[in-house]
Amino acid sequence: MPTDNHRAIELLSRTPYGRVSASRRALPFTTVARHLVLDGRLVLRLHQGYDYHQALDGSVVSYEADNVNSGEDETWSVQFTGTARVIEPTPVERELFGRPPLLADGAPFAPVFLRIEPEFVTLHCLSDVPALRGVHSV
Repeated sequence: MPTDNHRAIELLSRTPYGRVSASRRALPFTTVARHLVLDGRLVLRLHQGYDYHQALDGSVVSYEADNVNSGEDETWSVQFTGTARVIEPTPVERELFGRPPLLADGAPFAPVFLRIEPEFVTLHCLSDVPALRGVHSV
């Protein structure tokens, strides 16, 4: 794996959540997911009640995570693009995810898991980012 891929994987390990995006009936959608990097692949946990996993299974998806609101001097964004497959994680993998959320949009959280085989990994970094907390343009 090229160095940028290793750096992207290292950065992903710093944040537990990101967003997975795909197309459903030709319309784009994005949802939040918990991720782990295992053997160079992403394993995602998301809420089964959204039914997004049905659209994601076998589809090319994009997964993005970042530290945009961290206040760090370096802001980074990592994007994995590849084919997603619904999987049943091992007990050890489930344990690595930690406790799931209790609720998703008011309903009990029911986990479903996906594995993404990355075809493309993109890493973008902004350095010396000014702190602009609470400042928005009108």
